[in-house]
Parts: sequence; C-alpha cells; structure tokens
Amino acid sequence: MNQISTQKRVRIGAGAGYSGDRIEPAVELAQHGALDYLVFECLAERTIAIAQQARRNDPGQGYDPLLEARMRAVLPAAAKHRVRIISNMGAANPRAAAQKTAQIARELGLHGLKIAAVTGDDVLDAVLQSRLRFEESGDDVNGYAEQIVSANAYLGAAPIVDALASGADIVLTGRVADPSLFTAPLIHEFGWRMDDWNTLGQATVVGHLLECAGQVTGGYFADPGYKDVSNLARLGFPIGEVSADGTVVVTKVAHAGGCVSEQTCKEQLLYELHDPARYYQPDVVADFTQVRVAQEAKDRVSVSGGRGQARTGTLKVSVAYVDGYIGEGQISYGGPGAVARARLALGIVRERLAITGVETSELRFDLIGVNALYGDALAAGHAEPYEVRVRVAGRASSAKEAARIGNEVETLYTNGPAGGGGVTKTTREVLAVQSVLLPRELAKPVFEFVEASDEAA
Repeated sequence: MNQISTQKRVRIGAGAGYSGDRIEPAVELAQHGALDYLVFECLAERTIAIAQQARRNDPGQGYDPLLEARMRAVLPAAAKHRVRIISNMGAANPRAAAQKTAQIARELGLHGLKIAAVTGDDVLDAVLQSRLRFEESGDDVNGYAEQIVSANAYLGAAPIVDALASGADIVLTGRVADPSLFTAPLIHEFGWRMDDWNTLGQATVVGHLLECAGQVTGGYFADPGYKDVSNLARLGFPIGEVSADGTVVVTKVAHAGGCVSEQTCKEQLLYELHDPARYYQPDVVADFTQVRVAQEAKDRVSVSGGRGQARTGTLKVSVAYVDGYIGEGQISYGGPGAVARARLALGIVRERLAITGVETSELRFDLIGVNALYGDALAAGHAEPYEVRVRVAGRASSAKEAARIGNEVETLYTNGPAGGGGVTKTTREVLAVQSVLLPRELAKPVFEFVEASDEAA
C-alpha cells in the first residue's frame, strides 16, 4: 500500500442518479463543490439494452442521449477547477462517447484533456458460447438466442483505476457496478489494495450512498407532513468527503436545496439492498451490518463501519431480450358518474377485444386513480374521485396485434360512454431482463485513450 497522509480527504460529487437526471445540480457541484471527482451514474438494467439497439441502428450512437448536453454544461467548470469526471454514460458505446466528449472539449476550447474509454463489459459472445441458465427463471439462455439483444457484465473498479493512474481526466465506461464508479477514484487516491476487503466494503457503502444522487439529499425521502424537505425544486446533489480509512461524510453545497440527515442516509443505505450482510459486488462482497451513521452538523452525516469479504469468481451479467410488444390505450372521464362511465368503458373494451379476436398473453384493465395500484379491494369504501383515467394494456407477440388494443380504446370517443376525452395510444417493444453469472475470466475489461473521431469532427 502506498504511503498516504491520514489527513487526506477526497471529495466526490454525484452528478446524476439515472440517465434522464437533472443537469444543473452537476454544474453546481463542479462550480462550488470543491470536488476532486464528479461521477455520473446513468445506467439502469434496461437502459443499456436500449442503447445497444440504438448502436445497431447507427454504429456512432449507443451512448447516453444526454451525454452531449451534460458535457457541454459541466466541462468548462470541471476543467477550470481540475475536477476529474467518471461516468457510465458510455453505455453500449464507450469509444463513441469518449470521441464525442473529445469533440465537445475541442469546441469549447478545452485542450489537453485525457479522455479514456473502458470496454469489455459486452460479453454477448461469451454468454451464448457458455452453457448458462437464467438466475431468475432457470431457463436455458440458449433457448432465447434469437431474442437476445445484449449481455453486459457488471465490471468492477480495476479498469477505471488503471485509467486514472495513466492520467485520465475523464473516464467513460459501459456497464460498471454503480458503487465501483465511486470506489475506483478512492482506490486510486488512497492506494488501497484490491484485496483489502474491509476497506473495499466501506468504499462500497460510499458508492451506494452517492450513486442515486438526489435521493440521499432528500429527493426520494420527501413526504409532506411527515418528512418535509425544503426547496426541492433546487435540490442539490450529494458530496462524499472520504478519508483514508473509507469513512465518509455525506454533505452538499450549502446554498443548494434539500437536506442531508441520518434519516436520508439510512433510507438510501437500505435502498435496493436484499441481504445487508452479503451485498455482492464485482470488487467485494460488502457487509453493511456494522455501519454506523451519525449527524456531525447540519447537512453533514458521517458514515463508517462497512466491511467486506473476498469477491466471488463470477460477474453478474444482465441479459436483455425481446419479449413481445405492449399495446396500450387511455381515455379520461370526468364529472358526476365518472367512475361508472369509466367502468362501462372497460367492459366495452374487454368485450370488443374478445369479439375481434385480439391475441394477447396478458391484459390489464385499470382505472387510474381508483384501482390501478392497489386493486379494487383497497379502493372499496373510499370516496369516488371526480375524474378518472381508463387504461387498457396488453402484451402480444407482434406490434400489429398489440396496436389493436389502443385502437379499441380510441373507438370509445364515438362508440362508448358519454364524455370521454384525451385518448392516447401506444405500441412498444418489450425488453425483458434476466441475469446470469459468468466466470470472471471471460470478461476482459480494458481502457484506451481516444481523440475526437473524423466523423465526430
């Protein structure tokens, strides 16, 4: 382990918690957060599958659709304040994302930035050549071969650490485990060993707290009258102030909206956590059971006590595949008797789908605002709303068949109960996701430095 000062602190800001997140809070962090690193976490399970489809339609695409807007907004401040950027906005095409970022930097007059692309998470060939079964269903993966769109392994911190050690100012990746985006700069800055399991466990706590951005500063926490949070329209994103032992103080820019408290941190700590004693990550099996959370001051919460065990010999791989099409139609009813007319509308559509022989494998008939979330049992006994939205949705094997569902809802304009309006109808392809465990050695992550491509220029 390198010799490091026990007084050293690394400040990491969370610039995004998902692909479509707000951009202004990241700019605020770059300008006023006194950061060392700004991390954008932008990939969900299905996001990368959608990106793979975009890349197949255009080999120059496949990266996050907001990459250009984000980079144009944040690069000037990041370069001025020497903030290094790490993000999985590369999605299905990290090289193209890095080339686009290099082009943007050049157009902004920012020269000398070293931009790295991390690849190796696309393991489709390895998955199809291996005899694997889905963890969720137990089905043979090869039985879905014709439907599979993508297979991306959750990489760990190592290739990002290597890129940073080689001087990268910006690192753009594909599928990397969310906490690893934050763990990587800490490993680089503090010289932690890749088998220091307890420290990596605590680093995973840091990443888990920051990865969803505004959730830990009061966004997802807010509940009026129970958990009030001020100035949510100007919600600030979190900063993690990390010490050499991995202890983190979660905070935010002082003038930003939101709050950081023991409660917000505890809620985020438990977010999407199945077994707190064994939180499987590509870098470590983290243990959150001994984590301690303490309010140090207003909007400053100290979190420590994360531990870990040796990582496993496999990597989780998200496999996305086409699983039919969903057709949907909606129409609204308002005023006296709105719910009765809406129920009649559902009955008409149900019968029409049977009469016309629409072939579906699933159908839903919902009254949004009445029973769409909790069903009729919990809706009973409550006052009827003065307005209601009808929704009929179903799954079919073809887009043509799925479209017939929305068409039948649309005919309610002139053939159904009185007063219907605001019809919408959509047909969309269903991308389902299951996971497999792939032997670690079959994923070969690497990084490379890139320049603006001739095409991008």
